[in-house]
Amino acid sequence: MTQDGGVVVPGDLDEAELLVVVAAAIVQDGRLLVVSKKAAPHVFYLPGGKPDAGEELLEALVRELDEELGVRPLKPRFLAVVEALAALEGVPMKMTVFEAGISQDPRPAAELADLRWISGSEPDVRLAPAVRDQILPLLRQKGLVA
Repeated sequence: MTQDGGVVVPGDLDEAELLVVVAAAIVQDGRLLVVSKKAAPHVFYLPGGKPDAGEELLEALVRELDEELGVRPLKPRFLAVVEALAALEGVPMKMTVFEAGISQDPRPAAELADLRWISGSEPDVRLAPAVRDQILPLLRQKGLVA
């Protein structure tokens, strides 16, 4: 755990080999927003994506949330950096996660197939391992998700 409470899972991964992504942990009424992609509609992830060349992480998050959900992040705050295997791509991933509110009700667009608000205990929702094993426990520890 970092000094500011973020989770870092150490690894011996070369930065050049990592899939770098930014994501939002959006929690409302004790439930986390997760999305699925058309390429893998059965697996749910945090909304977000890959930064474009030269794009800062928060800029990428704003763009991705607008493209995918039609929302703006409100008061984004650093939550964690997680290293894990990307569920869809099957490659090492470094995911920077920001906790944020959103400007309005989200609606899936672009490459998204679906969205759900979850507590993390739903038997019919298959979560990406990084969300299931690292982000949800961190959100529970902070008292944000039951």
